[in-house]
Amino acid sequence: MVKKPQVFVLKSAGTNCDEETKMAFELAGACVEIGFSEELFTSKKNLDKFHTIVFPGGFSYGDDIAAGKVWATDIKYFFFEKLKNFIKQGKLILGICNGFQVLVKLGLLPALEAKMEQSVSLIFNDSARYEDRWVYLKGISKKSVFFEDTNELLYMPVAHAEGKFITKDNETLEKLFVNNQVIFQYVNKDGKRTGYPANPNGSVRNIAGICDATGRILGMMPHPERAVLKTQYPNWRRKEIKTHITGLTIIKNAVDYVKRILI
Repeated sequence: MVKKPQVFVLKSAGTNCDEETKMAFELAGACVEIGFSEELFTSKKNLDKFHTIVFPGGFSYGDDIAAGKVWATDIKYFFFEKLKNFIKQGKLILGICNGFQVLVKLGLLPALEAKMEQSVSLIFNDSARYEDRWVYLKGISKKSVFFEDTNELLYMPVAHAEGKFITKDNETLEKLFVNNQVIFQYVNKDGKRTGYPANPNGSVRNIAGICDATGRILGMMPHPERAVLKTQYPNWRRKEIKTHITGLTIIKNAVDYVKRILI
């Protein structure tokens, strides 16, 4: 019997995308469990059995203080060493929307020069409101195992109030591009970097997703798990929806990597 990639989808009070994320990874061929992070703190769940951890979207702990801040603090003080060991084993981590916010506040992204300290953030949208819309993404780096180069634009939804990507200084911003750690940028339907609404939150240099130096940790604001079925697309009756431009391609790349490298 062929062993399936094992995925653990973390949840906390306020997360709300765990079931969609589970379904997406199952569609890609993985075996998925959902559980609270406390189950990993207390060793009720054995982290060693999993190949991928996903921090899903939602509003963990009501986004008190700042989006993802409380959950990140919780993890940092009770679970961080286990998480770092998981990374050292060559395994994968995906943070989507609120999960991305958690990863940057933990310092797991971008982890420049292997320093796990916060150097970027995701703050309130320039529009000063919750943005729920479909966006085009252009892949600009093949460094992440979650993304394979394509000349076509990805198309998936965003749904957030605090999604504006910023860096602590220009040096950090430039390092992200020099190191090819910027994976996705927001663009318009013609593939051009423009402002709102193509860039729904005002992110610096239109950054929509970044990875760490290994390419095995990815954080992104758009929701690939909400764009895995063609019928989820608003224009599916009018236009052919190609699988390789959907969110499923990101998830499938992760599953295929695990099959190829880790099992």
